[in-house]
Amino acid sequence: MATTPLAPALLVALDTVLDPNFRRTVVLMLHHSDEGAFGLVLNRSTDVSMDALCSSIEMVWNGSIEMQVDWGGPVQPDHGWVLLGDEGLASMEIEDVAHGVRFSRSQNVLRDAAASPPADLRVFLGSAGWGAGQLEHEIADGSWLVVPVDRGLVFDTDQDGLWAASVRSLGIEPATLVATQGVN
Repeated sequence: MATTPLAPALLVALDTVLDPNFRRTVVLMLHHSDEGAFGLVLNRSTDVSMDALCSSIEMVWNGSIEMQVDWGGPVQPDHGWVLLGDEGLASMEIEDVAHGVRFSRSQNVLRDAAASPPADLRVFLGSAGWGAGQLEHEIADGSWLVVPVDRGLVFDTDQDGLWAASVRSLGIEPATLVATQGVN
């Protein structure tokens, strides 16, 4: 994936973000350009199990029966996205995002991952999107912190602790955050 200052990155929603879709979310930014931005919310789950998802699209899930599908955001809730670590699957349909984090929108990759789940695997329904200039405006208004992508935050940190862990990765204690307008 091509990089810009905002992709790849983690966007951490500050308390000024009142939209319930993004309240205290951490979004993995996958694409950012003059036309808009695209990412996946990392700290929201669905009530859909991987087994149920795979069954609904005629795939066999060979992983943990307890694995849930994550909610990637309110845009295109019927579209699926896959995040993978470095190990395991190799495919031309998998894109590098950052060290230890890869991305695919391919049903073939999902099928391969379902058949032999790698240790680092997350599957999402829906995504987060912003129109041209919208995200830059929200950042300037002090709605988001921009955090470097870290494989451990993406795959090893539980969803309930991800927001605080992402803030702490910048050396900031979450309780000390004061939202202010950024510099234009």
